[in-house]
Amino acid sequence: MNRIFIFLLLCSSFSIQAQELNCKVVINADQTGNSNLPVFKTLENQIFEFVNTTKWTDKEFSSQERIESSMFINITEHSGDVFKATIQVQSSRPVYGSSYTTTVHNVNDKDFTFRYLEFQNMVFNPNSFESNLISVLAFHVYMILGIDADTFELNGGDPYFRQAQTIVNYSQVENTKGWKLSDGNQSRYMLVDNMLSQTFEGYRKVMYQYHREGLDLMSENQKEAKSNIANSLISLEAMNRVRPNSFLLRTFFDAKADEITDIFSAGPQVEITKLIDVLNNIAPMYSGQWREIKF
Repeated sequence: MNRIFIFLLLCSSFSIQAQELNCKVVINADQTGNSNLPVFKTLENQIFEFVNTTKWTDKEFSSQERIESSMFINITEHSGDVFKATIQVQSSRPVYGSSYTTTVHNVNDKDFTFRYLEFQNMVFNPNSFESNLISVLAFHVYMILGIDADTFELNGGDPYFRQAQTIVNYSQVENTKGWKLSDGNQSRYMLVDNMLSQTFEGYRKVMYQYHREGLDLMSENQKEAKSNIANSLISLEAMNRVRPNSFLLRTFFDAKADEITDIFSAGPQVEITKLIDVLNNIAPMYSGQWREIKF
């Protein structure tokens, strides 16, 4: 009896202590010509620990609820304690009633320059700037949290996007790219600004409808689920007329193009003539894939 009690207590403790993310971290330093330097492996391990053990929210996550995600950091230059890199961030979430997981976020941040000394402390302060390394990582964590929440509840990601915007605001004190309006339309500034803008509120509604009223319904009613997904995608046309070729739409289709093709190439048939026209209009870079849709 005592052994059973101790086992249950340990399981309970693990569940309570589990943080929000289950994030895989990979650092590639081949372009530096010195990829075997120990500092790269140390940095990889420290980022992994930082992202996966920091308490990012006031919510309790069980180990099964942790968000599956990844950060692929490609270091292109390294001199002393200065690193120049890009970071590809992805996340996914499970689909109700199935073993399938769907990619919900896929963004490539090309402006990732930071200073790092091997074994330096990595601590996040939600209200003040610590370093560009900490700010960039924390920003992407909150984008992951916000987008994941939006797929389960309409506008559920608001508190996380607001924290990401706070990070953008205080990180402008350091003159590094990605944090300001002047840094282009694919910057961290632009990504979270769009998420919180009324201009793009239709995008966040699509994130909810596509996942909760579409994919999560697949196990119960495939035809209705596919119709809901088609209607949600068609609704993006109105937003695209106001802001054509927006950053958000590009990140959406980078994550979803293969999945959309698969959804409408199998299972019960639904009307997709309008859908194909809209997809070719708002995501022409994937027109080759849209031609593969068999119905």
